[in-house]
Amino acid sequence: MPRRRLLLLFVLGAMAAGAVAWAMAAPGVARALWLLAALPVAVQVARDTWGTIRGGSAGVDIIALLAILGAAALDESFTAALIALMVAGGGALEEYAEGRAHGELSALLARVPGIAHLVEGEALRDVAVEAVRPGDLLLVKPGEIVPVDGTVVGEAAVLDESALTGEPVPVGRAAGMAARSGGVNAGAPFRLRASATAEDSTYSAIVRLVRAAEGQRAPMVRLADRWALFFLPASLTVAGLAWWWTGDAHRALAVMVVATPCPLILAAPVALVCGVSRAARNGVIVKGGGALERLARVATVLFDKTGTLTSGTPELESVEVLDGFSADEVLGLAASLDQASQHAVAGAVVAAARAAGLALVLPEQAEEVPGSGVSGVVAGRAVVVGGAAMLTGLGLPPPGDGVAARLAAAAPAAAWVAIDGRVAGVLLLADRIRPEAPRALEALRAAGVGRLVMVTGDRAATAEAVGAALGLDGVHADCSPEAKLDVVRAERASAPPVMMVGDGINDAPALALADIGVAMGARGAAAAAEAADVVLLVDRVDRVATAVAVARDARRIALQSITAGMGLSVVAMVVAAAGYLPPVAGAVVQEAIDVAVILNALRALGGPRVAALPARAGVARVLDEHVRLRALLARMRRTADGLQAGVVADLEVLRAIDGELGGLLLPHQQAEEATTFPELARRLGGAEPLAAMTRMHEAIAELAGRYGALVGGLGAAPASDAERRELRRLLHVMEAVIALHLAAEEDLVSRAEDLPAR
Repeated sequence: MPRRRLLLLFVLGAMAAGAVAWAMAAPGVARALWLLAALPVAVQVARDTWGTIRGGSAGVDIIALLAILGAAALDESFTAALIALMVAGGGALEEYAEGRAHGELSALLARVPGIAHLVEGEALRDVAVEAVRPGDLLLVKPGEIVPVDGTVVGEAAVLDESALTGEPVPVGRAAGMAARSGGVNAGAPFRLRASATAEDSTYSAIVRLVRAAEGQRAPMVRLADRWALFFLPASLTVAGLAWWWTGDAHRALAVMVVATPCPLILAAPVALVCGVSRAARNGVIVKGGGALERLARVATVLFDKTGTLTSGTPELESVEVLDGFSADEVLGLAASLDQASQHAVAGAVVAAARAAGLALVLPEQAEEVPGSGVSGVVAGRAVVVGGAAMLTGLGLPPPGDGVAARLAAAAPAAAWVAIDGRVAGVLLLADRIRPEAPRALEALRAAGVGRLVMVTGDRAATAEAVGAALGLDGVHADCSPEAKLDVVRAERASAPPVMMVGDGINDAPALALADIGVAMGARGAAAAAEAADVVLLVDRVDRVATAVAVARDARRIALQSITAGMGLSVVAMVVAAAGYLPPVAGAVVQEAIDVAVILNALRALGGPRVAALPARAGVARVLDEHVRLRALLARMRRTADGLQAGVVADLEVLRAIDGELGGLLLPHQQAEEATTFPELARRLGGAEPLAAMTRMHEAIAELAGRYGALVGGLGAAPASDAERRELRRLLHVMEAVIALHLAAEEDLVSRAEDLPAR
């Protein structure tokens, strides 16, 4: 049992024995027992006070020590015991409060894995986690914690990452996908190829953050210490004046009894640690009470763009070709070459080609220029995929005017493709705004943040478009890491404190310079997480607003507890000095104040937990199908563009689109109506909150039916001009409506996940 609770039990036992002795007409024995109850508390307070003074802090507990000694000197043994009970009870209550406040952080620390199962041929050997090296093959059994970061090998894994991210729904990791340490295997055993040592893995980094969070003292706590330092001489002065004015030492004792500054000592640290723990429960690690307090006062927020306000995963929107080349030819060759690249754009191109059903071949002589592009040979043809600068450097400058040039200039991102020494076309890509980003910015403004600004290395046209869509107060584009530092300095000079939110290595200097740095740590760079004061363990920018709300709530409760508690203590001192509150009653009143203050500080743990929709809503399936539907939209767009150019569409292509509309889109909508929409409506509340979404389903089904009827009526003869016009119109309309519907649906899912279940 914890030491403070043992001390409380001893005091209670000795006081009860003294009460029995008093009832049995043995007052001498009773007084001795009550003094015995007070003795160990006095010794502990004296030791703690001396240690505090030696550490350079205010030894305000000396008031309690003087009160116990004064009561003993005045033969107020029962009062001395009551004061001891007050001190021991306050200590036990503080211990309980700290245990509650540190609960989420302690749970993270307690889950550190110690053993890993190393696969050696057909055998397993248990080794210490510290002995695991990159490349080792491990087996993770059901219910075990993933020991190190790695890649899933063979069968897919199902992981419960709720302790890391606050998301209660298990997530799937297919073969080849990354699995972070700290997640729990919620499915069958799976194999993991280690990609990092335990020390360099995600969970160890989280543990370091948690330990740093526990070891820091917030400015508000230090301020409370200074207030307590002034309170000590003030209370001694009031007690001395009461004794001098009345000649009654008992009044001085009564003042000392109610003057113990527990509200100052306990309220601020308990409330702030509660805030840190509450943030951790929602997948936000705050590095200590100091960071939490700065977070509560933030006035300006700077955002990186890619990976922060946008998804960070580009998607291929269209392929614009030059004369002599077809879209499938350009995309297929570019994707084949991009298989040799690790760049996010290359991954998007490969994914789009596979979704289009194009056959890819392995490239030869592939050579990548980091940040510029890749060149090589595909099926005997020389292919280059990269930016305009790379192609120009190779003597293949893209066209300076024309449709392709204008579309490339207007697109958020573009990759030019050259084939056999000729510029063949351009791949137009987009990085979608995160569905939760608009709501996150709204929540920050509602919390009192006055200025929201984007700071990005992207080109001005792209950045301005995103800034306008999100209603930002300012946009700084084409920023190098050094330029981002200049922006942070300028914003700090005009509207401090300043928060910087980012995820990349190039954001780390700005994160460190800002008053409060927030790293998107779920998939961001380790350097950003190390430089930041706050790390988001879940890949959602709206958790920034959650963190600010939690911090402001914790700071408000801390100030409220300090003000109310100290105000009540001052009133009690005045009443005691006037002779209306004897020492025994004063001890009871002070204990009530202490309990009220600590319980009020514990309210900082409250608030609804951010929770995902239940598994029965099928959100994971819905979002997975959205990825496939966007690939379908890309094919629809390319087909419609071909019809616009007068190209005779292959009947099989038109029928394949019809098949996916009937085999993927319509069943997807039916499943949503049956499982997802009822859960969304329950969470959102109100009268028919999804009526518009249902109407869009009906409109999409009607358009798909008309398209299917038209395609079904086509025979071997080429489609007429009128049929091509109608096919083109239907494809464009369906693409626009379905794309809008997917975005609206994802926004509703994200919004519903921030609301408590009804």
